[in-house]
Amino acid sequence: MTLEPVQYGLGAFSGSLVGFSLGLVGGGGSILAVPLIVYLVGVREPHLAIGTSAFAVAANAFANLLNHARHGTVKWKVAGLFAVAGVIGAFLGSSLGKAVDGQKLLALFAVLMLVVGALMLRGRSASGDPDVQLDRRNAPKLVGTGLATGVMSGFFGIGGGFLIVPSLMFSTRIPIYYAVGSSLVGVTAFGLTTALNYALDGWVDWPLAAVFIGGGILGGFVGARLARGLSGKKGALNTIFAGLIFVVALYMLYRSAGALNLIN
Repeated sequence: MTLEPVQYGLGAFSGSLVGFSLGLVGGGGSILAVPLIVYLVGVREPHLAIGTSAFAVAANAFANLLNHARHGTVKWKVAGLFAVAGVIGAFLGSSLGKAVDGQKLLALFAVLMLVVGALMLRGRSASGDPDVQLDRRNAPKLVGTGLATGVMSGFFGIGGGFLIVPSLMFSTRIPIYYAVGSSLVGVTAFGLTTALNYALDGWVDWPLAAVFIGGGILGGFVGARLARGLSGKKGALNTIFAGLIFVVALYMLYRSAGALNLIN
């Protein structure tokens, strides 16, 4: 597919928005990227949008991961075990996603996001334990939640940050700021797994992905700086995270309902 120069410019702008979201809350990547690529950039093939966004979001997540790592907010052993389990799930999920029409499941996923957002608001004052380490008590939970999150990430073509952050908090009682930084390990790994699976069928636009990544690096830098400023305010990141979940979930429900009406 050949794009016009203005479309590449819109791709860079879209990438900056996605990078900002990843840097700020560790989520919102492909959930925002796919509709931006389809409706703003003008890529009409959904599978191409999913494959391209998965690769771009993985690269942007990695850039944001480096920012968080420099500030010591990544629990590497915890994030590593979660990501290994999730990569297996992401491969299985993306293999299914290429073959299944996902409109009804996307609607269900949006409902799940609303539930997750409500839970995040409910626990917005919980500080967690910043000294959490990988041990025999939390390892089974990390493997189970990592595998499940990976399956959903691969199937729906998303980075999974919306699910990874609360999953890490549930499994280890890690504070949200550390969960955001650590989640980017999973977002990177899941996105690459999904993108490579889609690339096998030619569903990745590499030039568009490149400009998307460039915009995302700049947006991620701004988002990470803002996240550090908000980390000292009790519950601020949780509230922002939950609010973003609600907005995206309602948009997904709206788009899914319209698509289902057209199909029926």
